[in-house]
Amino acid sequence: MRPIFVNIGERTNVTGSAKFRKLVAEGDYPAALSVARQQVDAGAQVIDVNMDEGLLDSVRAMATFLNLIAAEPDIARVPVMIDSSKWEVIEAGLRCVQGKAIVNSISMKEGEAKFIEQAKACLRYGAAVVVMAFDEVGQADTADRKVEICERAYKILTEQVGFPPEDIIFDPNIFAVATGIEEHDNYAVDFIEATRRIKDRLPYARISGGVSNVSFSFRGNEPVRRAIHSVFLYHAIAAGMDMGIVNAGDLPVYDDIPAELREAVEDVILNRPQRDPTLTNTERLVELAPKYKGGKSEAKGPDLAWREAPVAQRLSHALVHGLTDYIEADTEEARQLAERPLHVIEGPLMDGMNVVGDLFGAGKMFLPQVVKSARVMKQAVNYLLPFMEKEKEGKPREMAGRILMATVKGDVHDIGKNIVGVVLQCNNYEVIDLGVMVPADRILDEAEKQKVDIVGLSGLITPSLDEMAFVAGEMERRGFKIPLLIGGATTSKTHTAVKIAPKYQGGSTTYVLDASRAVGVVSGLLSPTERDRLQAETAAEYVRVREQFARGQNNRARATLKEARDNAFTPDWTTYDPPKPGFLGTRTFAPYDLSELARHIDWSPFFASWELVGHFPQILEDDVVGEAARDLYADAQVMLARIIQQGELEARGVVGFWPANADGDDIVLYTDESRETELTRLHTLRQQMAKGEGGRANVALADFVAPVGTKPDWVGGFAVTAGHGELELAQRYRDLSDDYSAILSTALADRLAEAFAEALHRKVRTELWGYAPDEAFDLDLLIAEQYRGIRPAPGYPAQPDHTEKATLFRLLDAEAATGLELTESFAMTPPAAVSGLYFAHPEAHYFGVGRIERDQVADYARRKGWDLRTAERWLAPILNYEPA
Repeated sequence: MRPIFVNIGERTNVTGSAKFRKLVAEGDYPAALSVARQQVDAGAQVIDVNMDEGLLDSVRAMATFLNLIAAEPDIARVPVMIDSSKWEVIEAGLRCVQGKAIVNSISMKEGEAKFIEQAKACLRYGAAVVVMAFDEVGQADTADRKVEICERAYKILTEQVGFPPEDIIFDPNIFAVATGIEEHDNYAVDFIEATRRIKDRLPYARISGGVSNVSFSFRGNEPVRRAIHSVFLYHAIAAGMDMGIVNAGDLPVYDDIPAELREAVEDVILNRPQRDPTLTNTERLVELAPKYKGGKSEAKGPDLAWREAPVAQRLSHALVHGLTDYIEADTEEARQLAERPLHVIEGPLMDGMNVVGDLFGAGKMFLPQVVKSARVMKQAVNYLLPFMEKEKEGKPREMAGRILMATVKGDVHDIGKNIVGVVLQCNNYEVIDLGVMVPADRILDEAEKQKVDIVGLSGLITPSLDEMAFVAGEMERRGFKIPLLIGGATTSKTHTAVKIAPKYQGGSTTYVLDASRAVGVVSGLLSPTERDRLQAETAAEYVRVREQFARGQNNRARATLKEARDNAFTPDWTTYDPPKPGFLGTRTFAPYDLSELARHIDWSPFFASWELVGHFPQILEDDVVGEAARDLYADAQVMLARIIQQGELEARGVVGFWPANADGDDIVLYTDESRETELTRLHTLRQQMAKGEGGRANVALADFVAPVGTKPDWVGGFAVTAGHGELELAQRYRDLSDDYSAILSTALADRLAEAFAEALHRKVRTELWGYAPDEAFDLDLLIAEQYRGIRPAPGYPAQPDHTEKATLFRLLDAEAATGLELTESFAMTPPAAVSGLYFAHPEAHYFGVGRIERDQVADYARRKGWDLRTAERWLAPILNYEPA
């Protein structure tokens, strides 16, 4: 994945935008604010504010504008870069700006003393700082000079001033290329090469630059300038450029630039050997440029032809395309035309949502787009609510049905449930969402109190399956008759049919595969004409599923525990010496750099959580879901950059290593290298499927650790979260009726947590344990797990027992180190979290334990100090028999 790049909006700069300069000079600050708003809406994650104009009172203009921004939440949500060549203007801005500002810029052009003085002032204000590659001799032009100045500045800032290195942003000077002067031809290459070297040598420092400088030679030809910016950024970002001052809404996609123009621009940017012996690269681009002239100087606005349609069509268009810009004005216009505010909801708004539903059902819209539509609908309804309350008729809006949803006790995951809720709301169902970790009594008490039509249960971890069956049994005991829906990552039709449906005979139980099926299932179950037929068909289908499951159980050959152990995986311990980790005990990593985690994100599961199935990045070009995937990915990049820049999430992790040896199917951890005192035991489970003659081994995780009495060995463990702030961030969006952003933020937190696990495992392999010090960073190979060592997690196929997390958390002191906690069902909270063990043996591999027999369950209970019923409870999903 390419690095995350932060767009710094350039249009609130009086030296860069004639329009903005005119508005400020005339004192039209409301209109000037709209320029800032347009930049944010167009994707700017930082806005650059510059008031350096000879006829302006720059100090007063800066203070006035920043104070006004502070009162505009949709603008103030992004950081401000205070840009001035005058220190008094910068200080005026620092006194006004909210949150963490970025100062642009300071340098050593007036010597080290002045540089240190200004850096200390920025530090007092808590601001990050842009440092220009400029010293007493002048601005750096070559790569060597750029690196030399930045290294000197970095050393002064970190060693003398005490400046946090992550708050240092270097600007190694972007100069114009294609000027006709040969000495300028390598300027872009010099910047790109300097960027690569600075990022390699100066830890945590960032790189920025004024992108428009590079195209100055082609001012007046905006299409060519935009192409130059896009090509330059394509290569600079790959080299490590983190941010840049650029018109965020005005960058063409690299692949969308006409091939002829892109090739010519790239030859200039990269200073390649000339293709035509009679023309330099600059001359070739100059000859080509008029062909593409005729563009604009300002970013092209959106197509507003739909604004000419009648209001009902405008509302429908806004809902289908997820547009909120005009929704309140159009809703008000519709209200003026309607007899009652309620009629706007029941009429044009529901008509628009019906279009959304039809498109979704036809596969022409996808979940991310539907959730955006819901955001528009909520904003319109919220606008109408005061008018409806004023009528004081108290007549509730007619809903298609009332559905109660909850994530069951002990479980904290709710992304899928939230998506289902939004989809149902889009189809005129009232959804009562009780949230996560909801006990059975509260679910059923609320269901009775609210007189709901359907109860929906969700869960992610395997203990939730048992809890769902318990809730179903409680519904039967309390005499419920309404349908029960089951969904979540660990659920299945087979489990629902075999374990849950038989507990609830008074009503129907239905497994819902995903959000796209929810509306059809719910509408059928609540339809007076379809309900009985559908419930009968589901009941008959579940009988067949149970019979098929029983036949499979009877026919599935299993080894005894003794036979499985006799067929254990046995590496050759005589030729292998286990490597010793770099330290023993635990080490905490908090807070962890989110931008570093972003490099490790596997995006394919992100799209899958929105039911957009395909591999990244190919999914972006998919004929069916490509457009939806591209829009979702763009929104995710904007939000991810904001999360990183504003610190809306915090990542914390802990790693530990302990001396270890295998004792049968247990892994013994020792207090120290003497291996005389046992610290604790990790309990593992062994495959019992019959492998047949010459078949593969029956594996347990203990097989990857040297047995007692052979050689010293070690085992590692970890717990990471990127979820501190996750729940608060999602709730903030929900409070704004923005379920789309709430779900998006939660999905990104999950991806960052998984990326944290991947990044930390790589750090373990290359540094902390160090058994693969030369492993190169290759995201595709990481995602494909093409590396030595594994990190299996309790509750997953190689060790399905979630209770082993408790031992791991005690060893790591994970709660104190990371703020992670375990629920009573051993789910981790905050939800965006991963934990597991580290095994270093070259032959260690992932596997699934599969179903196990009573003899292993009894042995496992003995080793854990449990009775048989407790073991059967926690191992229920993998039992190959029905407990008595």
